[in-house]
Amino acid sequence: MKKTLAMLLCGAMTMALLVGCGNGSADATQTTAEETEATTEATESTDETEATETTEETEATEEANPESDRTTFVVGFDAEYPPYGYMDDNGEYTGFDLELAQAVCDMEGWELTKTPIDWDSKDMELNSGSIDCIWNGFTINGREDDYTWSDPYCDNSQVIVVAEDSGISTLADLAGKNVGVQTASAALSVLSDEEQQKALADTFGSLQQFSDYNSAFSELLAGSLDAIAIDIGVANYQISSRGEGYVILSETLNSEQYGVGFKLGNESLRDIVNADLKKLAEDGTVAELAEKYGISDLICLK
Repeated sequence: MKKTLAMLLCGAMTMALLVGCGNGSADATQTTAEETEATTEATESTDETEATETTEETEATEEANPESDRTTFVVGFDAEYPPYGYMDDNGEYTGFDLELAQAVCDMEGWELTKTPIDWDSKDMELNSGSIDCIWNGFTINGREDDYTWSDPYCDNSQVIVVAEDSGISTLADLAGKNVGVQTASAALSVLSDEEQQKALADTFGSLQQFSDYNSAFSELLAGSLDAIAIDIGVANYQISSRGEGYVILSETLNSEQYGVGFKLGNESLRDIVNADLKKLAEDGTVAELAEKYGISDLICLK
């Protein structure tokens, strides 16, 4: 009897041990599964967070640089304003400013679109988005608050050109004379400004406006004009290309600087062009182009 009872007790204990071991294995399996699921969820959450952050960073970068997708660069210029922008003998638009704009486009991988404009309509072209900038012997002084400007790249003066045998040698000699100037030009602004040279202009016999300086020089040659108020760089080019017979008065109307004019507030595009112009100055490109177009002594971009 005792033996039988002992055997029964032993069997019961064995069953209890087996049941206990079985429950422990199930609990461990359940715990492992729960831990795996939690790890998976955490990994998925981290991946989603990283993906979201990457997307947000990309969007932020694109917002910070709206010019990242640009492929073309449309430059508005006066096609009769040598040496900065004009049509050459082959019928191609060229000039110091246009070649410099091309160098910027080469650096950025953009296609340059040269768009000749009526200078009197330049603001409408810029504000409508027809052009990306005005780049063509464009004077900063007096227009500082009207555009977003690049750094100045060229010093300039407004001067008076007369025929060599005119007998005019000073600004005072212009009293009673017929003087020509380009419409909407910096020279016209100077001669219309009370704080600059309006008092001088009031002594002229007349101040005639022309759409371009080629027409003004034709009138000077014909004798219907006595003098032309003009940018010194343009004056030098016109005189050198036309030969002898013209002189620039030693007295200047004023001094100013050229820059690239962008639509007011377009700092992102301005900053790209500014950075590229600095690199082009450092690698000698600006100096090379300035020498080619005879304006080396006017360059202020370093």
